[in-house]
Amino acid sequence: MKLDITIPTSISEIPLISYQKFLKMQSASNDEEFIAQKMIEIFCGIELKEVVKMKLTSVNELVNHFNTIFSVKPKFQPTFKIGEIEYGFIPDLENISFGEYVDLDNYLPKWDDFHKAMAVMYRPIVKKKGDKYEIMQYNGAAEFSDLMQYAPMDVAISASVFFWTLGAELLNATLNYLKTETNKMMKEESLTLTHEPSSEKSGGGIQVSMDLLKETLQNMTKLQDTDFLNVLPILPSKQKKTKSN
Repeated sequence: MKLDITIPTSISEIPLISYQKFLKMQSASNDEEFIAQKMIEIFCGIELKEVVKMKLTSVNELVNHFNTIFSVKPKFQPTFKIGEIEYGFIPDLENISFGEYVDLDNYLPKWDDFHKAMAVMYRPIVKKKGDKYEIMQYNGAAEFSDLMQYAPMDVAISASVFFWTLGAELLNATLNYLKTETNKMMKEESLTLTHEPSSEKSGGGIQVSMDLLKETLQNMTKLQDTDFLNVLPILPSKQKKTKSN
C-alpha cells in the first residue's frame, strides 16, 4: 500500500505548536524508535498507525531529513503573516515596557510557553511605511498567544536567537561598564589613606551585580547554542542486524 504524505521542505512549513508537541513527547520517552515515529506523525500530519507500516529505511530517511532542516539556522524575520494579519517584532527593544520585559523573562526560557513569548515579541502592525512600522500596544500575552501557536518555526527560532543574542550583548556592555567603574573606585581608594565604609559597601555591591550578570550571560549563551532538534536516527547497524536475523 502506497502512502501519500506531505513532507515539510523547511522549518518554515512547521508551526510552533507542532514543535511544542514534539518536545513534550520527546521529554516523556527514551525510546528512539518511538520518538522517530512520533516525529513523522507530528511533522507530516499522519496517524501513527500509518507510520508504523512504513519501511525502516523510509523512517530513517525522514528522521535524517528533519534533523537536516532543523540544523539550518534561520534568518531573523522582523515581520511575518498568519493568515491575512501581518505581525511585527518589537521595533525598539531598549524602550520596552516593564510588563513586556517581565512576560518575556517568564516565557522565553520554556518552549511550552513560547507562543506566549511570541505574542509579546510580535504584534499586529497598525502602521507601516517602507521598512518602518508600528505595532499594536501591548495588552498582555493572552491577546494573541493562541494565534502564535501557528507561527512558523523559522520565525520562532530566529526570534529566540535574536533576542538572546541582543540580551547577551547588552549584558556584556553592562559588565564592561561595571568593570570600568570598579577599576575607577579602586584607583580612587588607593589614593586615599582611609577607606570610608560606604565605598566598601558600594564596591561589594558592584561585585555582586557583576557575578549575577556573568551567571545570566552564561545561561544565555547556553540557550543560544540549543540544539533545536536533538533526535538520533535509528542506527543503520540495527537495520542490518534485523535483516540478518
